[in-house]
Amino acid sequence: MSLWDWTLKAYGQAGVPGACLTLQDDHGQNTSLLLWAVWAEAVDPALLARAADIAHRWEALALIPIRAVRRALKPAFEGVDDGEREALREDVKAVELRAERVLMESLEALTGERGGASALAALEAASAAWGQPAPADALAALAAALG
Repeated sequence: MSLWDWTLKAYGQAGVPGACLTLQDDHGQNTSLLLWAVWAEAVDPALLARAADIAHRWEALALIPIRAVRRALKPAFEGVDDGEREALREDVKAVELRAERVLMESLEALTGERGGASALAALEAASAAWGQPAPADALAALAAALG
C-alpha cells in the first residue's frame, strides 16, 4: 500500500487526526515525517536525517506559508463576502493537502526496505531527527491511535 493510501486510512482511525494536530500545533512536529516513519518502520539515523532535511525545507517553502493563508482566511473579513472567503479557504486547504502529498511522495521515494521498527520507536526516532523531540506521551498517543 502506498504511503498516501496508508495515511488516508490512518486518518480515518479514531484519535489519529487529533494526535497529529497536537504534535503539529503544540509540539512543532511535521506529521508527514512522523507518519512516513511509522509506515516505513524507520529508525535508521541516516535515512531519518535525509527525510527530516527534505521535510524541513518543504515545510519552510510550501507548508508553512500555505497553512498561514488558510488559517488567516478562517475568520470573517469585513467587506468580503463570507461565502466567497470560505470558498477561497477551501481552495487553499486543497492546495495544502496537495503540498502534504508531494512531501509524502518524496519521503516514500527515499524508502527502500522497511526497517522493522514499532510505531512508537519510529515516531521517537523521527521526532528526534526533526529536532526538538515531542513529549513521549504525545508520541505514544499517536502510536496507540495508529494501532
